[in-house]
Amino acid sequence: MKKKPAPAQVNWRKPSESKPYPKWDQLKKPWIHVSVSQQRVFIKDGNKTVYTMYASTGVNNSTPRGTFHIQQERGKFFYNAESKEGAKDWVSFKDHGIYLFHTVPTDQYGNFNVKEANLLGRAAHSHGCVRLAVPDARWFYNNVTYGTKVVID
Repeated sequence: MKKKPAPAQVNWRKPSESKPYPKWDQLKKPWIHVSVSQQRVFIKDGNKTVYTMYASTGVNNSTPRGTFHIQQERGKFFYNAESKEGAKDWVSFKDHGIYLFHTVPTDQYGNFNVKEANLLGRAAHSHGCVRLAVPDARWFYNNVTYGTKVVID
């Protein structure tokens, strides 16, 4: 089955799929697969993909590859003065707060950077984190549990 290409522009203010998000507590073997080549995050239950999210990973291959696990650090908002970017609904997967899943980027006041957000699903453009659409990141933050396996390739 051939994957359909990303639309010319992803609506990062809406969920990636039109179907409801999976009920995390009903998944038998939940884990996360991040495809750098496809700029997608696949919510998996065993071998089955139950939801696909648009993503933007790190520019110049700065997103680490391998198997990781969701760490305990998570939060509603951060701002990095050095990179002049922040994000909402962040969840750490490596180095305890360094590599995260989070929304498309914001400024220091929490306003979304539309230029960056419009690259979601089409281009690797982060500093190494995995950017998600706003509602996708909120679902991820509220549902994906500590210790969940994350495979990035």
